Amino acid sequence: MIASHYAEPQPRVIGMPAALRIAPAEDSAVIRALTTGEPFALLDDSLGWAWGYAGAERRVGYVRSGALAQSNTERSQTS
Repeated sequence: MIASHYAEPQPRVIGMPAALRIAPAEDSAVIRALTTGEPFALLDDSLGWAWGYAGAERRVGYVRSGALAQSNTERSQTS
């Protein structure tokens, strides 16, 4: 894979139970369930879908943007 640039992950947390999906669509396969408070590394957010990785295994996928909340790290940096 060739990439012209890499995105700096933005730390977020799952704000409500959500599904990590293989594509940005409600009918796409679920990789795994995400629980409230679980860390999510946000790489891109477009058209209501956030792309990034979650969990200790760093599974990559899509989650609805509305399911994300700022992490404690992000909140303390903006205060």
